Amino acid sequence: MGQKNEEFKEAIYEQFARIGKAISSPKRLELIDLLAQGERTVEVLAHEAGLSVANTSQHLQVLRSVHLVEARKKGLYVTYYLGNPAVCEFMRSLRSLARNQLAEVDRITRRFLGEQTALDFIDRETLIKRVKQGTITVIDVRPVEEYRAAHIPGSRSIPIEELERRLAELPSDQDVVAYCRGAYCMLAIQAVAFLRKHGYQALRLEEGIPEWRALGLEVESGGEGK
Repeated sequence: MGQKNEEFKEAIYEQFARIGKAISSPKRLELIDLLAQGERTVEVLAHEAGLSVANTSQHLQVLRSVHLVEARKKGLYVTYYLGNPAVCEFMRSLRSLARNQLAEVDRITRRFLGEQTALDFIDRETLIKRVKQGTITVIDVRPVEEYRAAHIPGSRSIPIEELERRLAELPSDQDVVAYCRGAYCMLAIQAVAFLRKHGYQALRLEEGIPEWRALGLEVESGGEGK
């Protein structure tokens, strides 16, 4: 009986360890985060993650071997997507655990993202209320492909690289709220800094689409948001 129990534990924990091995690379975690925004081709993932297509493919195969991601052929391209919605929840739990247990997470966040104050943010309840009232403008500064995959209702797509060119599209008599991929994404921070420099009252929504979904809030897909 004792031997059987030991064999079972060894076999089952070996399977659990496969997940740990698959996510042991920072770049693989980044790829999962990118796929949480929406499905992507290898080429797009490589560009967003700053990797070669070959290296991206290798990382994706490791993740695919434990079904954290899956793939489908779409025309001439292979498109990757998360293998299960639970992968998003796992990533959220991992970030929360790291933030609670590792002081380095907050130090790195402050170093690269700067000191944030309560005045820099808008909470989701206030955002939803003001969108319905029409007293606020919400912009999604992620790449347009991510906006098409899923976005906050009422938001418009203005990718960060287009913000300067499209500044005149934004009303100067309303608060402008920018959001991106979540708490550890710099795109919304950059957008808010740019908007304030040009005289706009700009705020940041800390949550991204994965957090929005996890809270059971409505998201939309499709469209250009212009």
